[in-house]
Amino acid sequence: MERDTETVHEAYSFVCLHCGHGWEEEYEIRHTTDLSGHRRADYFARGVRVASPLTRADCPSCNLGPIRILRPGRVNSTRPYLA
Repeated sequence: MERDTETVHEAYSFVCLHCGHGWEEEYEIRHTTDLSGHRRADYFARGVRVASPLTRADCPSCNLGPIRILRPGRVNSTRPYLA
């Protein structure tokens, strides 16, 4: 059973240092404390539960990495210059 839930929204930009692929994702993060006092964070992207982006190790384009996490807006702001 859950005792307390707080929901926050965060966005991250990612870039693959292997292939250069960049992408951005917004997350709904539900911080939950159960009746025993244990805390948990569940991440959701587009309504689907996903792993924490801080633990992602591979690129969705090349399936390699490493991945660098940036502030939101960094990938889209550089795309016009990459064309």
